[in-house]
Amino acid sequence: MSTSVDDYLVGLTKALPGPRRKRADLLAEARDHLIDATEAFEAEGLDRTAAEQAATADFGDLSDVVPAYREELSVAQSLNTAALLLGVLMLQPLVWQPGMWGWNQDVVGPSELSVVLGHLVRWVGAAAIAGAVLAVLATSFGQRFAPVRRHGSHLTAVFAMVSAVVVSLGGLSMTIESGNTSGHLDLLPVTAFVLAPLFLVALQSLRLVRA
Repeated sequence: MSTSVDDYLVGLTKALPGPRRKRADLLAEARDHLIDATEAFEAEGLDRTAAEQAATADFGDLSDVVPAYREELSVAQSLNTAALLLGVLMLQPLVWQPGMWGWNQDVVGPSELSVVLGHLVRWVGAAAIAGAVLAVLATSFGQRFAPVRRHGSHLTAVFAMVSAVVVSLGGLSMTIESGNTSGHLDLLPVTAFVLAPLFLVALQSLRLVRA
């Protein structure tokens, strides 16, 4: 048979999307607080049922508690997203190093379009890396500032989404335009090291926007 505390925690769990580890930590803290409060009310003379009801009432209505918990989870999710974006982007110069891998040996020489694309992708990539560094700083150390805490998560999600799409399109364009004798750069490593990781970034960003 469920108790008032159990019912409260079930409702809180259903209302909280976000990183599993952080959510588990918050729920564990809430459970510990409710148990301690229940025992305190029992010590004052209430029976177990009444003590649990008093503890949940004292903790606060879910409509008041959930927004604060969601904000904290949003901050954690935004930091994870920014860190993932930065990690993926830092990998790209190695992935696209000319001639370093068998699948990007451009033996017939680059076309004018591929040269332009290469420069464009490098500029966009450098800007995205700089932005990702700022996003990591904003979603960690910057949380002590109210404006950053209020808007940082949403801005991080939008920036990560745009960066993932633009860098993916740039990489795909370079793949198609490649002068590799095999026809194009091998799509398998490009998908593994560029498109798939950036898809994960975009997916996390979408979840963050919807949170």
